[in-house]
Amino acid sequence: MFYLFHGDDDHSKKEFLDKQLSKLGDPSLLDLNTTRFAGIMPFADLRQACDALPFLAPARVVLVTDLFAAKPNKSFMDALLTYLPVLPKKTRLVFLESQALRSNHAVVKMATAENGGYAKLFERPQGSGVERWIQIRVGEENGRISPDAAHLLATNVGNDLQILDNEIEKLLLYKGVDAGIIESEDVTLLSPYAAEASIFDLVDALGNRNAKRAAILLQQKIADGTDPFYLFTMFVRQFRLLIQVKELADVGLHPPAIAKEIKQHRYVVGKLFQQARGFSMSQLEQIYRHLLDIDVGVKTGQADMLTSLNLLIANLTVAN
Repeated sequence: MFYLFHGDDDHSKKEFLDKQLSKLGDPSLLDLNTTRFAGIMPFADLRQACDALPFLAPARVVLVTDLFAAKPNKSFMDALLTYLPVLPKKTRLVFLESQALRSNHAVVKMATAENGGYAKLFERPQGSGVERWIQIRVGEENGRISPDAAHLLATNVGNDLQILDNEIEKLLLYKGVDAGIIESEDVTLLSPYAAEASIFDLVDALGNRNAKRAAILLQQKIADGTDPFYLFTMFVRQFRLLIQVKELADVGLHPPAIAKEIKQHRYVVGKLFQQARGFSMSQLEQIYRHLLDIDVGVKTGQADMLTSLNLLIANLTVAN
């Protein structure tokens, strides 16, 4: 058998692969019979791995990651397409592609047409589909979650299913299966993404020069018991990231590429990308210098943090 699992939903892809591999017996023995490749390799190496007989296991497993994204040349593809129909019966060759392949891709067509081939597309849910995925996932774990809580979790985290799964596990452990429905308050309490989202809202207000909303949001955070020093560190982080995103956006990079460059989650970068439009680079640099002045002033006893944050918001929301 050869398998083609493609698309951007790496979480579901891994779950599905693990389920298929679990049918092949002892995991430790299977691991001894597994060969992994990434990107392009000499075709002879791939064939040698596939032709090798399994040792004390029912199958030989060969995992190939992002081969087609690396665009192998014509001679490699011709050799591969000739070999796939005669793949040894005790070999499971799995192609894992992090992006969706077109339906007319040669391997997609062969996997669909050949009896020994199997292709499956894994795509992250979009829009309201994220909330439906959360509801289903919680239900699979015998839990319950309110629509508002599912919406908040989806809004804060986005459609990264691995992170969502981790947050759901945390919420279920906190709430307990028999203790009732997971509510919005539970998400706000336990999810760091909820706290970060409120900082996003505050920076949005600053970018829009909305002094009233920015002041209200700051007071809400203080009333909720948030440490002003923690808020300050979040401000510093947010504006440092905004400068990085603005700089990369100005040279033509889009959010997915920026996320890889600065090693941040794509959902976070998407929000930063939108926020950066509300500031010029000179404004962002000036704000960052102001934050440095606040840090020095508080540490030297010349100012207190809460007053400094209020003055910061007042200064930043003055129309230019």
